[in-house]
Amino acid sequence: MSVPCVRVAREDGERARQDLAAAELIDDTHEIEHDEGWLYIPVVDPAAVPDAFDVVEHDAPTRETQTMPADLVDFDASYERIGDVAIVDEDDAKRARALADAIVESALPVHTVLNRASKVKGDLRVRDWEVLAGDGAAMETVHREYGCEYAVDLGAVYFSPRLATERHRVAEQAEADEHAFDMFAGVGPFVIPFADRGAEAVGVDLNETAVEYLRENARRNGVAERVTAIQGDVREVAGEYADWADRIVMNLPHSADDFLDTAVALAGDEAVIHYYDIQHEDDPYGPGELAIRAAAEPAYDVTIETRHTVRSYAPHELNVVLDVRVTR
Repeated sequence: MSVPCVRVAREDGERARQDLAAAELIDDTHEIEHDEGWLYIPVVDPAAVPDAFDVVEHDAPTRETQTMPADLVDFDASYERIGDVAIVDEDDAKRARALADAIVESALPVHTVLNRASKVKGDLRVRDWEVLAGDGAAMETVHREYGCEYAVDLGAVYFSPRLATERHRVAEQAEADEHAFDMFAGVGPFVIPFADRGAEAVGVDLNETAVEYLRENARRNGVAERVTAIQGDVREVAGEYADWADRIVMNLPHSADDFLDTAVALAGDEAVIHYYDIQHEDDPYGPGELAIRAAAEPAYDVTIETRHTVRSYAPHELNVVLDVRVTR
């Protein structure tokens, strides 16, 4: 049956799918199809599709109905998936149990359901979990996004699927042969795509387990020869890479400002710093911009290239990013 579809190159398909899903434009009653290098994503309202996308008619097969968690509960079935682990965030025990049961009974390929039991805490950025379904010892999984895959142990490291689109936005800016430095690298969701695009990438993290996974993920994605993974405090490592970096990621939004002097020391004659921050909605970018200028000027000229809200973090608080070019 011919239905309206967004047609994108296959390599751009995952980002397009996520953008269309966020706008609630995907037609779930028909299958997404690959054909001769193109991906065809059925949409419910072609008039609402952004002009950047190409909308065509395509013969997309009807999707067989599958039972999803939302079909089995009478409340909003909110969850995230990291590989074959589902993450929920429910304070009410009965609601958490009902949602976990629905996830297990649904068609989702999930073997473990976890409920957040604490915020991310400590220098190693880990959190406590309540195991609602599956084996609590089996928190290791493999997550895939934008053509890369990441082995991760949720009990020992921090990883958020919510930042996939933002990571892809930054990774697309990387160029072959540039020097990219992630100051708080985790299991490598910035480092691996940088290296995949041909950059020489360095990732540093305090969490020894995260660094082990970063090395494993570099091998898993075939980029180990372009990745250096270092366990330690980036302030102690930076001297080895002074004036080296063309691109620097500072994804530690609660305290990145404490590390700006280190970022400036890493920067070469010209570099882009991706600075993540959490600020009040009344002035989400001002404090970060002031802090960057204080650290970099007058040794560098500072140009704010992008001011971007990544997501809402808490009531009246935003997780934002500044893409900043510094030029000596």
